[in-house]
Amino acid sequence: MVKMWEEIMQQPKILERCGVTNERIIHEIVEVLKISNIHSIVIAARGTSDHAGIYAKYVIECCLGIPVSLAAPSVVTVYGKRMSFKNCLVIGISQSGKAADVLEVLREANRSGGVTVSITNYLDSPLALESRFHLYTDAGIEESVAATKTFTSQMYLIARLTAVWSNDSSMESELDRVPTKVLSTIQTLGDIKEKVQRYRYMNECFVLSRGINYPIALEAALKIQETTYVRAKGYATSDFYHGPFAMIEKDTPVILYAPEGPCLKYASEMVKKLKEIKAELIIVSNNSSIVEAANTSFDIPETDNDIISPFFNIVVGQIFACQLAIAKGLNPDMPRGLNKVTITK
Repeated sequence: MVKMWEEIMQQPKILERCGVTNERIIHEIVEVLKISNIHSIVIAARGTSDHAGIYAKYVIECCLGIPVSLAAPSVVTVYGKRMSFKNCLVIGISQSGKAADVLEVLREANRSGGVTVSITNYLDSPLALESRFHLYTDAGIEESVAATKTFTSQMYLIARLTAVWSNDSSMESELDRVPTKVLSTIQTLGDIKEKVQRYRYMNECFVLSRGINYPIALEAALKIQETTYVRAKGYATSDFYHGPFAMIEKDTPVILYAPEGPCLKYASEMVKKLKEIKAELIIVSNNSSIVEAANTSFDIPETDNDIISPFFNIVVGQIFACQLAIAKGLNPDMPRGLNKVTITK
């Protein structure tokens, strides 16, 4: 059995579990944050965890109005510069909790008076031990090199923390329903094995979205890259107009995430342009009108909340990548040249 597939299937239960596991600590963190006069937030992460950090940037800025930036760890680790994190929340995200450069950012934050939080899948990891607070993804051992369940649980904890911090009971209720809706997403993709056969000879593609789903385009592209060796590139639809669109020609595969919500109209505009040049359109949506333009489409559950739809969208991306790798005769669990834990300094 392919481990990546098994771990994708585990996500509904893991999301439910990690919410329960971290309920108390999330409230403890929020109590401290509300008296800490937080002016800004910095997130340090790499790879898939960095995409969870970009999701956090959008969610926190939309819900709390606090500016969020992504750390440049090499400022500390390569250039040896000191940073001041006073009145700042610093979040380090790492599946293994062993990211050496992320660890140094947390140490610098602790030294200079910041509030530090880590999100990892190991209670005794270096990041967990270094940070003032630790959010535990509680996803069990992730054996496949391609991260799936740890990514969605990282996003889920970020959303949970933000909902409590912003006193948004409606958002909390929607998050309560996410595990069940992720299961529904998986169940509706029964024909995906047949659909991906159309793309088994694909060697390049583009993945597009916008707003809070932008990091999902990045993460889906990464999953395709590392499991199928297809040259996939993720873009925000707003950026795609500025140069990259020139790379599109007839039959170029383009995966477009187009859920109901504020960004749907921008996705619709992109669809019109892509149809004009007869690109191969793969659309992931819960809007019946936009999927009519697709060569291939995948349905997601109903929601018009961009904070929630990324959970369904990335599950489609994970399953697409896994099944495409299998269709190409590849082992998605063991991508060539990659290890499960990557140490960057």
